Amino acid sequence: MIYGVDVGGSKIEIAVFDNKLQRIESWRVATPKQSYDAFLTQIAALVHQADDKYGCKGQVGIGMPGIVNAKQRVLSANVPCANGKTVKADLMALLERPIAVENDCRCFALSEASLGAGVSYKKVFGAIIGTGAGGGFCIDGALYKSAQGIAGEYGHHPLSALLQQKYGLPIWDCGCGLQGCLERYVAGPGLASLYRHFTDRELTSEQVVAAMRAGEAEAKHAFSCYMDLLGSAFANLIKAYDPEVIVLGGGMSLIDELVEALPQAIEPHVFSAIAVPDIVRAKHGDASGALGAAILGSKLDA
Repeated sequence: MIYGVDVGGSKIEIAVFDNKLQRIESWRVATPKQSYDAFLTQIAALVHQADDKYGCKGQVGIGMPGIVNAKQRVLSANVPCANGKTVKADLMALLERPIAVENDCRCFALSEASLGAGVSYKKVFGAIIGTGAGGGFCIDGALYKSAQGIAGEYGHHPLSALLQQKYGLPIWDCGCGLQGCLERYVAGPGLASLYRHFTDRELTSEQVVAAMRAGEAEAKHAFSCYMDLLGSAFANLIKAYDPEVIVLGGGMSLIDELVEALPQAIEPHVFSAIAVPDIVRAKHGDASGALGAAILGSKLDA
């Protein structure tokens, strides 16, 4: 059996797949975020539960937020107890088997490039627009691996100075330690932050979308600004990776107006002779992270 473990800031899900990567079942538990020992123990317990249930020693792939640097140490704002830790080595010792560990957004990209909405394309960028903003690039169904594991982190490109001045935007701190990262503006909470900046009123991003649909001028302006920023962000990743398709995931990708307006929002920020690639929604949705992790696990020696 193959296990895809999807680690999030609030939950850890384990999904069990057969050797053809058909999903059999999954279950989830809360993520321990303050105690590293509890974090490791929780993941190990999920894997051992699956082992016991299926009577085998399954292959394990893990997707988690953050990056794993060249020294195999984790940097993750969403799972602070793992910062600076060698998660892969420590879990291998607990589980007594090889495992794969990768960024959750890159697991999403791999899933969609290999078995999802990007399967008919050679060069696929998978972009999450949810609580955070990140992604991964795949070539011929394989994840592109950069020197330090940071390729695809479009959410931590800097805010465009042109757009910052155009909209009079503040420079917000980012959880990664930098300032002015696009994630603060284009991830799901970013729409609410923009609305608050323009109006001094508190609405959730979902409420801003509802207000925009109801015709509220301030909400329409906040959404227009948001789309300009998102278009700029995606134009940068197009110039960096030149994908044939961008596959969208995360909660914001479920907004029809966003998906429909994105190609036009990108156009002003790329060269005039460059065509905007196809933009499609993910096939596997929330299940993509665990599937991508399982794909990585399936490539390990049993």
